[in-house]
Order: sequence, then C-alpha cells, then structure tokens
Amino acid sequence: MPRPGHVPIEGSERDPVEGARRVRRAPPDERVEVTVVVRPQASAPSTAELLSADAPAQRRYLTRREFARTLGAEPADLERVAAFAREYGLDVVWSDAARRSVALTGSVAQMQKAFRTELAYYDSPLGAYRGRTGPVQVPAELADVVEAVLGLDDRPQSAPHFRILSNAGDVAQPRAGSGSFTPVEVAKLYDYPAGLDGSGQKVALIELGGGYKPADLKAYFARLGITQPKVTSVSVDGAKNQPTGDPRGPDGEVMLDIEIVGAIAPGAQILVYFAPNTDRGFLDAITAATHDRRGPVAISISWGAPEAQWTQQAMTQFDRAFQAAAMLGITVCCASGDNGSSDGIKDGRAHVDFPASSPHVVACGGTRLEASKGAISNEVVWNAAAGGATGGGVSDVFALPSWQSAAKVPPSANPGGRRGRGVPDVSGNADPATGYQVRVDGTDAVYGGTSAVAPLLAALVARIAQRLDSPVGFLNPVLYGAAGRSALHDVTKGSNGAYKASKGWDACTGLGSPDGAKLLRVLTT
Repeated sequence: MPRPGHVPIEGSERDPVEGARRVRRAPPDERVEVTVVVRPQASAPSTAELLSADAPAQRRYLTRREFARTLGAEPADLERVAAFAREYGLDVVWSDAARRSVALTGSVAQMQKAFRTELAYYDSPLGAYRGRTGPVQVPAELADVVEAVLGLDDRPQSAPHFRILSNAGDVAQPRAGSGSFTPVEVAKLYDYPAGLDGSGQKVALIELGGGYKPADLKAYFARLGITQPKVTSVSVDGAKNQPTGDPRGPDGEVMLDIEIVGAIAPGAQILVYFAPNTDRGFLDAITAATHDRRGPVAISISWGAPEAQWTQQAMTQFDRAFQAAAMLGITVCCASGDNGSSDGIKDGRAHVDFPASSPHVVACGGTRLEASKGAISNEVVWNAAAGGATGGGVSDVFALPSWQSAAKVPPSANPGGRRGRGVPDVSGNADPATGYQVRVDGTDAVYGGTSAVAPLLAALVARIAQRLDSPVGFLNPVLYGAAGRSALHDVTKGSNGAYKASKGWDACTGLGSPDGAKLLRVLTT
C-alpha cells in the first residue's frame, strides 16, 4: 500500500528473479545511483506527423537542438527533481533535458527513504544482485512529473543473442566451419549496394559487458584485406571497454558486432557504448547514443530479454527513446532472440523478446543461409536441432502498429489469441552452422544468432545513408509498403516452434531477408 505523502509509479512493480533467495538487507551506507525519467513537454508532436513520408528525403527530421527544445523535459520539471533530491540528501550527478533524465546518487538509506522501498541482496540463477520488490514511490507532488526510476534494482536485465558453432553442440569449443561466411560474403549474397563503404557515417553499438582488444581487430581486418575502421568506446554509467578474455562471454557479442559492421561498412566510425547490464544502464546507453552530437545513423542492439522479465516503466521509456531516435533520423536494429517462440521461458507459452518488440525498431530475425557459386541457393528459418532458433511471435505488450496492419499478423499462439505487434520485421543469416567468421580474444571462431543480424542491417543502413547523403531513419513504414516488400527475399520454409514460415510476413522471419541494392532503389525513388 502507498505510504502517506508518496504514491507508486505506475508499472514500476518488481518481483524477485525466479529462483532467487533473499540473503540480507543492503548496507545502509552503500552508494546507489539511479536515473529518474521525467515527462516530455506537452507540446510534443507525434511520430506519425514527423514521419508521414515513406521516402527518407521527404521526411522532416528534427535537429538535436529542436528535439531538446520541443520534445525534451521542461527545465522546471528537472529542477523539481533536483529539489526533491536535495530534500532527501541525494546529489545530482547529471541532468539532461533531451534525454528527459536526471541521475541521482546517495546511500541505500537515503534512497529507501526517498523512494519508499527496501533494498536487499539476493542469490539467484543469474548471480547475486541488489533488488527490491513492489513499486517505487515518489512524493505525490511529483506523481505527474516522474515517469520512471531505474537503478535501485541492479539485476542483470538482458542477455546477448549470439550462438557459437562448436564441434558437438558444446559452445565451449568455438571453431571455424566449412559452411561459414565472412561478413563481406554475406553482404554480397544479400546484394548490398556496391561502391559504398559507409564513409562519413557513424554506427552505434550498445554493449552491456565485455570488450574488444585492438590487437584482435588489427589481425581480423588485416586477414580480410580491409582497412581497419575507427572504433571509439563510450563509457555510460561507469562501464567501459573491459574484455573478459572469454570468447564465450560478452566479448563474443562485442567483437561480433564490431567485426560485422566494420567488415561491411569499414568507412563508418563505430561508436561502442558500454553500459552496466541493468535496465538503467541499458536505457542510459540508448539515450546517450541517440542524443550524441556525433549523430549515428544507426543503432545496433543485440541484447534483450523476454517481455515478461521487464517492468512496464522500463519498456515504456525504452519505446519513447526509440521514438526519439526515429524523429532524429536514426534507424534502430534489434535482435529478436535465439530461443525460438518461447524466448527461453519454460511455461509452455509463446513469448517475444524486448526491445525487439518495440514498434519503433526494426526487429531482426534469423535464417539459415546456403550459397552456391556466389548466389543464395537456399534460405530457411533458423531452427537448429543442436539448439537455437530465431525468436518471433506476437507481443503481449505492444499493439499492432498501423504500418503492420496489412501484414496479416496472426493472433498470438497463446490462449486468448491476442493481436499485437508482430516480431520480427526482417531477417538474415543467423544459424551458427552457416555463421560468420570472426575473431574473439585471440580465437578464430564462427558465430551466429540474431545478434549478428542487427549489425548486419545497421551496416546496410550506413552504406545507404552514404549514397543518400541523408539519414535512412525509421525503416518499417517503407519495408511494409508494396515497394519495400519487393526489396526482401521472402522466406517460406521452417518453424521457430509455435509459428511457421509462410508466404508474406510470418512470425519467424518477418518479411524476409534484404536485397540491399533493391532497398536502395526503393529509398531513392
């Protein structure tokens, strides 16, 4: 029940991680840092108004200054949060109107008093974490101002969506495979427009752990005969480029993302945003990349978790961050998951992965790609008997978007047959058996998973933006149009569990895999 003077934030309720055991209270003097997200200005125009035109050149994108002025937080709201912080002895770390966020720091005791919640340590299958249960509360006078408070609970929020080809289904022993490709070869099979390398563009990668070693990048690109791209690490909430030395861990995700983008668009600068693997760190990384004045044309996200494992307050703010990216002309590509239609939850129901289920991102599913004589000979849904299958299905949270209304998205496979946002939108090579040759922590290996598809598409966006000399922006309204569908290879064979591939859109591979040259023609005409 709400305590006097405070009211709960809608959608902020938390339960312990499944299988977790409470161990002890959090020490009262332990330091905690949170991000408080405030409401946007009431005068904000809708995404539809700004993105009504299908052709990127005809769209009206906002500059970052315009966004901060018209869609960011009111300065008065930021000051009200700062005054609240002072009242409870908390310090303001940073405040940003465009990101609608204020970072606060203080002790556990101060945070518990300010937000009327109790913090404790838990042991769980995901490891030890500091957590809370129930809602977060704020003073009643801030109820209409504060939309989310993230960071009190620091449980691991997401997992990377990659799989490693192994000798006997054991990912502990990565190896090279005869059916694998370099990223350059995959781009050629998907007919990425020639004569372009992403020069002048920037691609952002969101990473929630691990790191890269410059020596590995030097060796990898030298072997491909490609000029090594410029890679810049960006620290978010204290995280940094910190390789673990284990190619099975998060280093695999970081290196896979960098090497795919760098091989296909070596002229683009790659900005790698390292953040803690928490809902706060994840959101702060997205908003940092979105509002970075260096202006990435694409954001690639290969991390996620089932919708059921998120709070509603977090999903709402992620989706708003993706809306902001769309208004700034940024294409956001998200992996749809590697655990089939269950998304790894063993309750007998179908689930989709978030943030891929946001209606303001391009959700990227997975295929098994085979080639002969430099051309695609077969492409089916990725669903490997040894483990791993493309995620996809119908969202339990987000409604069916207008641009997907004619795609014949079926009812959910779950009881009740809910109709909602269909996942994925597009797909690409993801089966480790036909995966990507990469180098991680000094080891040459073959990686797959839908996390390879997000940077694959982001690299295509960088090439196209170079030719257009303008952002590509939010792609889905284009892809789902008649012309957009003609730029995709329809994948009609296979299943991810509860859903089967079929002609047209399906919940395994979406509209299909890209034909880059055709997509460029669609976007220029």
